[in-house]
Amino acid sequence: MKITGFELFRVAPRWLFLRVDTDEGISGWGEPIVEGRAETVAAAVGELFDYLIGADPLRVEHHWQTMAKAGFYRGGPVLSSALAGIDQALWDIKGKALNVPVYELLGGHVRDKVRIYGWLRGETTAELVDSAQAQVGVGLSAVKMNPWGLVSGLDTARRVQEIVDRAAAVREAIGPDRDFALDFHGRFTAGMVRRVLPLLEPLLPMFAEEPLLPEYSSQLDRIAASTSIPIATGERLFSRWDFEPVLRSGIAVAQPDLSHAGGISECRRIAAAAETYDVLVAPHCPLGPIAFAASLQLDFATPNFLIQEQSLGLGYHPDSERLGYLADDSVFASTDGYIPRPLGPGLGIEIDEDVVRAAAANPHRWRNPVWHHADGSLGSW
Repeated sequence: MKITGFELFRVAPRWLFLRVDTDEGISGWGEPIVEGRAETVAAAVGELFDYLIGADPLRVEHHWQTMAKAGFYRGGPVLSSALAGIDQALWDIKGKALNVPVYELLGGHVRDKVRIYGWLRGETTAELVDSAQAQVGVGLSAVKMNPWGLVSGLDTARRVQEIVDRAAAVREAIGPDRDFALDFHGRFTAGMVRRVLPLLEPLLPMFAEEPLLPEYSSQLDRIAASTSIPIATGERLFSRWDFEPVLRSGIAVAQPDLSHAGGISECRRIAAAAETYDVLVAPHCPLGPIAFAASLQLDFATPNFLIQEQSLGLGYHPDSERLGYLADDSVFASTDGYIPRPLGPGLGIEIDEDVVRAAAANPHRWRNPVWHHADGSLGSW
C-alpha cells in the first residue's frame, strides 16, 4: 500500500480536517490544528507530505520518527500539531487495513467505557448554575468551569471572593456525588494561584487545570506542594520531553492534546511516562470529532486514564453542535456520563465527506480573543 495524496478541510467552528488517501482505496482522517493558526498548520502538513507521498502508510512509527526528527528544527505547536493530525490519519488507515480499532493495535482495551466531562457556559453565577444543571440533565457526572474572565496579577478581595462563590454555587448545584474541575487557563500569576487555591479546597474540585502558563512550569512544584487540590496541566506541552520536568513537579493529572502533542503515537508515550510518576491522564480535547475519536482510542488502551474532555454539542463553543460531520454520531452516544467502547475499525468513525466539503467551501478564520486590562496592558485569555 502507498500514500497517494491528501486533502485539508478548514471547517467551522475552528477546526482543520485531514484526509490521507492510498492506492488501495483506504483513506484515513486526522485533525491537525492549532486553534487560531489553522492556515499555518495546513502549510506545515503540506511540507510533511513531500516526504510521505509514495510511502507505505502502515509504517506509522517509522514515519513519526522521520517527520518529528529528520528536520533540523523540531517540535513546537505548529510542527507537532501537523505531525499529530497525520499520525491520527495513519493509525486510522492501519486500523481499517487490519479491520480492527486502533486501541487493539495499542495492546487492547483495559476498560469497557470511558468517562467524559463537559464545559459550563456562562458569565454569571446564575448562568453557570443553569449550565451545570443542564449538563447533569444530559447524564454527565462531571463538568469543568472557568468561573472568572480577565484576572489581574494580584486581584482584589472582591474578585477572589467572586471566584470562590461561583465555584461553590456549582458545587451545590451538582451535589457531592458528581465532580467539577476548574480551568485557570494560564490566566493567573503564581501569587494569585496561591491566594485562591486554599479557599477552593473545601469544595473538593476534581482538579485545577493549567494554574500557570507553560513558560512558568518551573513554579509548579511550589503550587502543587501548597494545596490539596490535584494540579492538572499539559495542553500546551508538545512532547514527552516537554512533560518530563512537569511530571516531576508533583502534578496529579497530565493533559496532552492528541492534535497538538504528536498524535496517538506520542501521547501514548506521554501517558506511559506519566504512569511512572503515578500521574493520571485526561487528554485535552476542545476540538472536533476526529480529535475526540483519536482520544477515545488512546483512553481505552491507557491504564492510568482519568477522564476525557469533549466539546461536541455539550458546551465549549456556542456553535459546536457539529456531529453532522459524521455519517453516524451514535458512536459518541453516552450513558450516565460514559461512552462505551467503539467497535469500528481505525478511529471508529465515518466522516460524511459531502458535509465536510460543503462546510470547507466557506472556511473559517477563527482567532482567539485578545484581552486587555483596564490600564490598557495585555491580559491572558
